Amino acid sequence: MKYFDEMCRAMEFLARDERTIFLGQAVACPGTAMSNTLKNVDPKKLLELPVTEEMQMGMSTGMALNGMVPVSIYPRWNFLLLSVNQIVNHLDKLPVISGYRPKVIIRTGIGSERPLHPQHQHIGDFTEAFRLMCKTIEVIRLDEPEQIFPAYEKALMRDDGRSTIIVEYGDYYNEK
Repeated sequence: MKYFDEMCRAMEFLARDERTIFLGQAVACPGTAMSNTLKNVDPKKLLELPVTEEMQMGMSTGMALNGMVPVSIYPRWNFLLLSVNQIVNHLDKLPVISGYRPKVIIRTGIGSERPLHPQHQHIGDFTEAFRLMCKTIEVIRLDEPEQIFPAYEKALMRDDGRSTIIVEYGDYYNEK
């Protein structure tokens, strides 16, 4: 099993659930390696957004409060940083302060360094920092291909009222 193939299989699995919608930049249009993992997803389930990271997470939380399961895609951790307010102060705290338990699947990645290094604003790994900041959101890093499908299946099927941040490695799309 290959890392990229498992990513595609996981996205196709998520897409079969009537509650899911995929949103973010380069979701309905090509533009990142993650875009290629959505090629077999029904275009009606893909919501292309402008570069408005904080708004995207606010929309994701609102959709989840209405019973949807948004798969909110941020191609790199460095872009996800722009939505920290919505993640840490809203999505993560809603179960604590209100009893609401929105389920959002947040997909992000550690940017690829090979064959071309994109510079440091694209290769951050903030996994541990988010684990420290979030009390109700689980953060899962995908080091091996065999972790991919179970992680996304858990994120979709979980009934514990938690959202999930799933972290991919861009370099592994071609290396593993």
